Amino acid sequence: MTTAAATAPVRAPQKPRRRRVHWRKRIAPWILLAPSIAILIIGMGYPLIWQLVTSFQDYGLAQQFGQPADFVGLSNYIDFLTTPTTLGVIGRSLLFCLVTAVVTIIIGLLLAVLLSAVGSVARITLQIALLLAWATPVAASMTVWTWLFDRRNGMVNYLLNNVLHLNVGYLDWLADPTTFYIVAMVIVVWMSVPFVAFSLYAGLTQVSEEVLEAAQLDGASAFQRLRFILLPMVRPVLRLVLLLNLIWDLRVFTQIRMLQDSGGQTTDFDLLGTYIYRIGTGAQAFGMAAAVSVFVLVLTLVVSAPYVRLLLKEDDE
Repeated sequence: MTTAAATAPVRAPQKPRRRRVHWRKRIAPWILLAPSIAILIIGMGYPLIWQLVTSFQDYGLAQQFGQPADFVGLSNYIDFLTTPTTLGVIGRSLLFCLVTAVVTIIIGLLLAVLLSAVGSVARITLQIALLLAWATPVAASMTVWTWLFDRRNGMVNYLLNNVLHLNVGYLDWLADPTTFYIVAMVIVVWMSVPFVAFSLYAGLTQVSEEVLEAAQLDGASAFQRLRFILLPMVRPVLRLVLLLNLIWDLRVFTQIRMLQDSGGQTTDFDLLGTYIYRIGTGAQAFGMAAAVSVFVLVLTLVVSAPYVRLLLKEDDE
């Protein structure tokens, strides 16, 4: 028995099989992502390349009828950056997206905490209200908001005059840039809060009730539980929704454009989205509009870069 066991052939380890399994594990995510990447390249690749090429051309109304476009190099970018109104549009756009994104996150976080604290009936009622606000088409929402801020028959002026007795009279909210952007911020925040609230509430539901009860028994106040337990748990979701809101609010167009149709039409009421529309459709300077669009894309990448670096750092850790 001992001799037979000693002379029996010993199987070599199956290294090729292990390598094959390891190779499959590495290639499987790319195979699963390939369809989405292909659709993204097909859907966005051509418009992006066309826009980049057009930004280096003198592309106007004549080119719409087949006339060849002249190559002008960086002239469109130089003209855009040296235009007196450019810095104002860029500054307003950055300030607008920062303020609206921060306010949206704060209100959305408070609503998420409220959803996790109230009973089932109140929670379902609040969720339905948020869902309706989120699902309402932009055109329908903007029609209602325009009525609310109407200078003669609007509900806002009525409440300010007859309920709060502020005597604002027939205040035209959309005639002055300051009040115009206040109204725009209110509308954008109102439309963005439901997404943030639902996302953060989903994160808060993952926090163990035992942990919160233990912290409460140890004497932690509600604010301390929110700061030291809930916020660290939902920090990844918080960063993601903040980034998304910064990008969305930087490129906001529909709300601003529809408010402009009811109020001011000068460049003082423009953000980057409506500024591109004014240059391209209004002035027929499609080359310049393409250059501004490329600038917005680069600005979006700059805003997104810190979050991408943070994701890569967390992945390495």
